[in-house]
Amino acid sequence: QVTLVESGGGVVQAGGSLSLSCEASGYTLSASTMGWFRRAPGKERELVAAIVRATGTTYYGASVKGRFTISRNNARNMVHLQMKSLKPEDTALYYCAARSGFSLDTDRTSYNYWGQGTQVTVSS
Repeated sequence: QVTLVESGGGVVQAGGSLSLSCEASGYTLSASTMGWFRRAPGKERELVAAIVRATGTTYYGASVKGRFTISRNNARNMVHLQMKSLKPEDTALYYCAARSGFSLDTDRTSYNYWGQGTQVTVSS
């Protein structure tokens, strides 16, 4: 079992920056790949970014590429999401997720473990 705890988030003006962090605990070997999903009101949950912890290989959704950066600290079992040039459409509940395996799967059903979510609100 893996437990994920997110931190960060909050309210920021458009063009601003925010950083999210996720700490994994428990059987962290099962958290081979970790990612950040978001769910905006009325929309499906989508994968924003993911990283394979062993290799550092990353995936970014088209809407955030060039603005968001995902990184990991394996010694602390943490993953971070640095968000820059934020837009009102980035407003969503952001979830940390983890899965075993080393592929950057974008399908949310392939992720076994989820955090509680942290709200990001970008005002115009």
